[in-house]
Amino acid sequence: MGPDALPLGTYGGAAAAFLLLWAVCVLCRRRRKTGEPPLINGWIPYLGKALIFRKDAYKFLLDQQKKFGDIFTVHIAGRYITFIMDPFQYVYVIRNSKQLEFHEFANKMASKTFDYPALSKGKFPELKENLHRIYQYLQGKPLDIISDHMMKNLQDIFEWKCSQATDWETEKMYKFCCSVMFEASFVTLYGRVPAADGHKVISEIRDKFIKFDASFPYLAANIPIELLGATKKVRKELIHHFLLQNMTKWLGGSKVVQARQDIFEKYELLGDYDKAAHHFAFLWASVGNTIPATFWAMYYLLRHPEALSAVRDEIDHLLQSTGQKRGPTYNIHLTREQLDNLVYLESALNESLRMCSSSMNIRISQEDFVLKLEGNQEVVLRKGDWIALYPQILHMDPEVYEDPKEYKFDRYIEDGKKKTTFYKAGRKLKYFLMPFGSGISMCPGRFLAMNEMKMFLFILLSHFDVELAENKAVRLDNSRMGLGILLPDADIAFRYKLRSLRN
Repeated sequence: MGPDALPLGTYGGAAAAFLLLWAVCVLCRRRRKTGEPPLINGWIPYLGKALIFRKDAYKFLLDQQKKFGDIFTVHIAGRYITFIMDPFQYVYVIRNSKQLEFHEFANKMASKTFDYPALSKGKFPELKENLHRIYQYLQGKPLDIISDHMMKNLQDIFEWKCSQATDWETEKMYKFCCSVMFEASFVTLYGRVPAADGHKVISEIRDKFIKFDASFPYLAANIPIELLGATKKVRKELIHHFLLQNMTKWLGGSKVVQARQDIFEKYELLGDYDKAAHHFAFLWASVGNTIPATFWAMYYLLRHPEALSAVRDEIDHLLQSTGQKRGPTYNIHLTREQLDNLVYLESALNESLRMCSSSMNIRISQEDFVLKLEGNQEVVLRKGDWIALYPQILHMDPEVYEDPKEYKFDRYIEDGKKKTTFYKAGRKLKYFLMPFGSGISMCPGRFLAMNEMKMFLFILLSHFDVELAENKAVRLDNSRMGLGILLPDADIAFRYKLRSLRN
């Protein structure tokens, strides 16, 4: 008897079993207790509201806020997540780092995603703390050094681009940003591949990285990598690039990567593959969000001629005032103070980050406890519950940002200086722009990331005339909602040519 001719009883039995399982899941699902926020379970066992949340988290959360207020709990894929929607309450979540933990959650997700063993204190004592201390190389004077190297590497890549651009050259914008930023970041952090085909080697790593990155949202959602096609094979190939025998061949790597290598060597239980996996994870953390953020900054500038003109004028003025010449044959040097004083460039970049970032700041309740909030509010939390801030709601709040869906390149400028005061309901906000997370979960590489994007745009606009070659709108791809910077839903063509030294 073939599979199309199974006895009727077989279907009936399967249906009955399914209904029984569904009924058990419904009966066993969580019920709201006294003092707990409103609970939104959903009718699908285990998944709860996962499907509708993934489709459009921003709209879903706004809808729940209208129904239940600023605090509510949602059942999403087996987890109970309490959302705090009022930005004035953020500080009470952020400062409760003892009861509301982040690092253990991040460690578990990263170890599974990037295939290295969890940083358990028993097996790898103080490894997590030692790695965290290394982020000092991304601040202060060490930040200036690594930023200088990034600037030089960007100029080298753009000089090569200039040599190819005798007239208007047309490329896809996201592909262009990915190519330039990936190679410049890779060489800055890990060193230059000395082989004659060094550019080709890095390009091959980049292509594999893009394939892996496409599966990242599914890995973050705890979907087994075995169900994601060739992702496991691609990840293994990427990790093998960072084995010690390969990395020792690269020239001029950064102190932050060298310091990580030195720490890994102290742990005998950390295998060569495990160390390489850590290096790969660091690469993803360095470029996974910076590349799409660079695209959006460039895209919005080219979509808005007045913004492009203001930022370019600011760049030209800085070069003139410091006696530096622009063009591919001249080396440009920028101090941290000079980068920081480019207020139009920074405002335009912050505005694009406001519009394209969709991170979810997560904490895990370490015990049953009562979270005390402003206005004598109390929220009862259970051990293991997730608490989430969703800054995109803040970023698109018309009370905070007038016409929030419009790109305004000078939104973060007031009287010619950086604007850092924003209000909601007449009260000053402590948190008004949060693309890099908050508190203990704030991205340790945020200063380098901002410098990298500023330098990319600085060199691009000082070297080239640039314009869009297609008249179409690019929209946000919501598949990464909650995970950082959203990708574009399509690429778009632009064209560039070398600027005349006289204009």
